[in-house]
Amino acid sequence: MMIAIVKYNAGNIGSVTNALNRLGVKNKVTDDSAELKTADKVIFPGVGEAGTAMNYLKERGLDQVLKSLDQPFLGICLGMQLMCNHSEEGNTECLGIFDTNVKLFQSKEFKVPHMGWNSLNTEYRSTNDEFGIENNQKSKIVNQQSLILQSLPQQADVYYVHSYYAELCEDAAATCDYILPFSSMLQKDNYYATQFHPEKSAGVGEQILKNFISL
Repeated sequence: MMIAIVKYNAGNIGSVTNALNRLGVKNKVTDDSAELKTADKVIFPGVGEAGTAMNYLKERGLDQVLKSLDQPFLGICLGMQLMCNHSEEGNTECLGIFDTNVKLFQSKEFKVPHMGWNSLNTEYRSTNDEFGIENNQKSKIVNQQSLILQSLPQQADVYYVHSYYAELCEDAAATCDYILPFSSMLQKDNYYATQFHPEKSAGVGEQILKNFISL
């Protein structure tokens, strides 16, 4: 098995490769279209700025490649945000894999960025409409059991570092509540994405990576 890690001048690639190496999985960091298309699985990591990252992808035609892949694909942190429609960071048009937008946390009471351990909720229930989600949509949120969340406790803690968040949407496979509820994990077809860092989330994160590897 070969896992391709997308190179696009974003940070955090080292921690992802180290996590895969600990699990004994062959991996390669690449921005070569052919290698991404032929890899068994693809991981799209990232710590950085949305606009700069998207420019790198577009200059190399990788934006179109990433949207066309059919093998299991995992976006992490900025990688997840770039899989959404639009990010307020740099007013950036993103890949549009997930039908939701990325916004900046706004709070005078809570610290931004959201940094540290917080919950990974696989159920979301609310009757409050302040988050811009219609009632008929709310009933659909987190109604799927993601394959990469198998063997995890329902209120598992994972590690977050982010100032921007993906709004709740029908592709949410898990949520977190910091300032407001947001999508902490998204899933659609072969595309999976986490706002948190599984490679930094101890045993819970390791199990998520193992689940992804076994897809």
